[in-house]
Amino acid sequence: MDRIMIPDWEYKERVKKAAKLAGEKGLDVFLVNSNEADYANVRYFSGFWPLFERAGVAITPEGEAGLIVGPESKIFASDVSRIEKIFTSLDYRESANPSYPEFQTSTYKDIFKALGVKGEKIRIGIGSFLDTNAVMMESLKTNYPEAEIVKADDIMLALRSIKSENELACMREGFRITELAIKEVIKNLRPGVTELQMVGIAQKVIYENGAEYEGLPMYIFSEKSTRHAISRPSYKTIEKGDLVQLNLSAKVDGYSPSIGIPVCVGKLTEEKRRKVEFGLEAHMWTERNIKAGVAACDIAKGFYDLFVSKGYKENYVYGPCHGTGMIEVEAPWMETNSKYMLKPNMTFQIDTFVSGSTFGLRWEKGIVVTETGCESLCSPIGEIIELDF
Repeated sequence: MDRIMIPDWEYKERVKKAAKLAGEKGLDVFLVNSNEADYANVRYFSGFWPLFERAGVAITPEGEAGLIVGPESKIFASDVSRIEKIFTSLDYRESANPSYPEFQTSTYKDIFKALGVKGEKIRIGIGSFLDTNAVMMESLKTNYPEAEIVKADDIMLALRSIKSENELACMREGFRITELAIKEVIKNLRPGVTELQMVGIAQKVIYENGAEYEGLPMYIFSEKSTRHAISRPSYKTIEKGDLVQLNLSAKVDGYSPSIGIPVCVGKLTEEKRRKVEFGLEAHMWTERNIKAGVAACDIAKGFYDLFVSKGYKENYVYGPCHGTGMIEVEAPWMETNSKYMLKPNMTFQIDTFVSGSTFGLRWEKGIVVTETGCESLCSPIGEIIELDF
């Protein structure tokens, strides 16, 4: 069976584009780092997803690229990486802090020189400052005490925020699989089951239907746990009348879209129905207002104003959308202080979270921006589901 995936030539194109942008910024070398949880920048160029250890990719303006991994990952990386030059570095070892006294590793100076970087007073651009830890940064300064180290997050934002057709295909496949998982969870949702048992059902479905992993830790929360904007499922037993929040996701070749809907195990109370309906109204409002050429801050301001005008100011937590792709939540966010304009092929999760003192809810799906509006990457959501218990 043909698998939907990013072709090898597209990885090479990504390196070329990054090299060009690095040259335009006057960098001698561009470096991104990743870890198991936030793997996107390294995987974007190499296809490699680290575990336990860290990983990095260094790219020169001339287009030379090297993948940097921890000492135990070299064979694994060699089997999957689309970047041929692979280096091992102690700066990328696991947190258990082994010293590997018998292992020959490379320093940043070794790696950069092997990629053709010359001199000591070089300009190093870091494309993922939040994922560059203190060990890596100190090592860069030790190897290159005269270097200028600058933030270059804008390079990754420019590359990753506009999706190719291959990326969109991976996302659509992730949504297709996620929809299957949602149907199966709803079919099995009843009083007496636990949140984690329902997660197990979702996991079985996504792996059986082609996912490589969960796109995010599956969210299945009930009643008071639905107040959590970020959380993990628990051993909590779901009871009749509980509002249950589903946020399920399936990862396809690194791409991790998700769908979020509230489901009631029984009939909604009037209070719950009002909030569920308002959340859906805010979600649909957002979808109607997304279009290429619109300022992101204008949508965020209108979204906030809707909460205020409808009496839900205290239930507001964050803006209407966040970028999505390799990580379910990736840059850029759509906030009242956002300074960018929407462009065709930007992808967002319309993530409408309504908080509360006793329960919360979220309507969420993925879209791609078009010249005339936006296209949903999954089937329509919005049916208010009350299970017959």
